[in-house]
Amino acid sequence: MHAANLLIDYYDRLPASIAACVDDLEPVRSDIGFSPGYHLPALDADVERFLSVATARWEPLGEYGEHRLTLLDLTGNPATGTTKTFASLMIVARAVEYIRRYGEAVTIFSPTSANKGVALRDAVLRAIEAGLVRPDQLRTVILAPGSCLAKLRSSRLSTDPELRELNPMLVYNGPEPEQVKALGRAFADKYAGDLRAKGENLWYSLDLANYLVADTARAYFEHAVSPVTGPRLHAHAVSSAFGLLGYHRGRDVLEDSGSSSPEHRPASLLVQHLGTPDMVLNLRNGSFERANLPEYALADGLYRQSADPRFPALTYDPDEVLDPTFYTHRPATSPSMNAIIERAGGDGIVVSLAECVARYPQVRELLAGTGCELPADFRRLREWSLVMALTGVLNAVDRGLADDWRDVVVHGSGRYTSADYTPLEAEAMTEVATVEDVAAVVCR
Repeated sequence: MHAANLLIDYYDRLPASIAACVDDLEPVRSDIGFSPGYHLPALDADVERFLSVATARWEPLGEYGEHRLTLLDLTGNPATGTTKTFASLMIVARAVEYIRRYGEAVTIFSPTSANKGVALRDAVLRAIEAGLVRPDQLRTVILAPGSCLAKLRSSRLSTDPELRELNPMLVYNGPEPEQVKALGRAFADKYAGDLRAKGENLWYSLDLANYLVADTARAYFEHAVSPVTGPRLHAHAVSSAFGLLGYHRGRDVLEDSGSSSPEHRPASLLVQHLGTPDMVLNLRNGSFERANLPEYALADGLYRQSADPRFPALTYDPDEVLDPTFYTHRPATSPSMNAIIERAGGDGIVVSLAECVARYPQVRELLAGTGCELPADFRRLREWSLVMALTGVLNAVDRGLADDWRDVVVHGSGRYTSADYTPLEAEAMTEVATVEDVAAVVCR
């Protein structure tokens, strides 16, 4: 097993990562859009304390069939249990540096299915507790769908009255969870100028580049502990595949510097669920249309199909939502991911809850002793990302979809149970339905 802090240990490489992801490092300071730029604070003791939870582990899992399995564990921050920690810390670090340079307050505003919001709130709290900023200088506003309430966590941002008021948690209970993105965008477009006039910069942080930079360090870590010398496949449970896209930008940096060869670029396996199989559909068919799903027939209480090995052989419901975290339809990242797979190889596979439950004892045994142990009772799981990814890999191996790759690296992007956190208090949430509802909370 190898371990590293992906942000501290590779801090000197982050400028190259930033250059690979964006064209302009400078802030955008206007009434119609704000970004703090991509300058980072110097790595002093306080910044190191702030970044100390950005840990990763490279953990061999043994063999399955003819394949060596390795876990890239990205769940080491106990306050989040997900890989969203890394990008959130980078987002907040950039905001901290902007505040120091310009003396202006920043409010990070983000729609989320849940995990990103939890991680942003944790990163803001860490910055405050590390003494990098005052609570009135940096705050975050999170907008999440009601379907994901069980994933939201209590912290000092919700239990401390002052921090709770500065960092509101907004909940949207409309019929389409992904509508939080449109609602958030509409609010930012209408009210960013008003807030800037009051001396507060509203940063709508959903831009893809905000989430790529930190994930480049996955490639640096892999190169340090297990350089790629032969066929290798990286598997990841994805909604928009930000993590894999960031990893491949890191590969770009390694290849451009001559540290690694393009011919050794690993392939990618996209793992999705039936609720939003959009990236796999688009990869295989060039379309997001669900009409391209195989036809399922009900037999013995389960829906079954055998026409396409890239989709569940059985499911309780062809329209099930295995985990509401994966909620993005028609992701704008599909063309970029498709191009990477066309160049370096790979595939996509969709898993069902029934398949994850059937594989659960096997997956639990694979993860025993890794620090990513699973509870005996799968009903305690609140984040299925890692189980989805491993189920997808095992299914892909059994169905001959991974024959070209001896080594398989599974990105452990999320795993937590009901015992790992205290749910967010009801008094820390505000229900919103319209742009004016959001404004009533954020602009008061």
